[in-house]
Amino acid sequence: MASDRKVVLFIAATLDGYIATTDDSLEWLFKVEGEGDNGTSEFYDTVDTVIMGRRTYDWLLDQEIEEFPYKDRDCYVYTRSDMPDNEDVKFINGQTSELIHSLKEKEGRNIWIMGGGELIHEYLQQGLVDEITVTVAPVILGDGIPLFRSGDYHHELEFKGSREFNQFVELNYTVKK
Repeated sequence: MASDRKVVLFIAATLDGYIATTDDSLEWLFKVEGEGDNGTSEFYDTVDTVIMGRRTYDWLLDQEIEEFPYKDRDCYVYTRSDMPDNEDVKFINGQTSELIHSLKEKEGRNIWIMGGGELIHEYLQQGLVDEITVTVAPVILGDGIPLFRSGDYHHELEFKGSREFNQFVELNYTVKK
């Protein structure tokens, strides 16, 4: 029997819809005055699985962090390379739908699609996203890595609410199935 786990995209973006600059910088994000952690820890408590792309994983490791920030969650990293799993992540290069279907068969909390742009695009094209939370920063980049790439997909959303964290606005949607 399948569980009621949801696949949730939880991400920050600029007002003009970018998640990073063309050179993968998030400096713009850290310059915006927020409030606490802008709801991240509250969201984090609702998930037990984190999924990200290889560029996002590499970006995390480049941040000179003392320890991997998602040690207490199952973490999957999509990559086109053959890489051995490590104590923090399982590297996968299979179909996105296969992973999600196997995870949804297991009991657990929600599944976080962290990013980046290619992975978000693939999940949206395959209709695998159940909820979307975008925290909008009052920044216009004019160019960068788009949150939503052009593609062969169309999703109707239901607005669930919004919250403010000082200069950030969080928008919450359910994807209509």
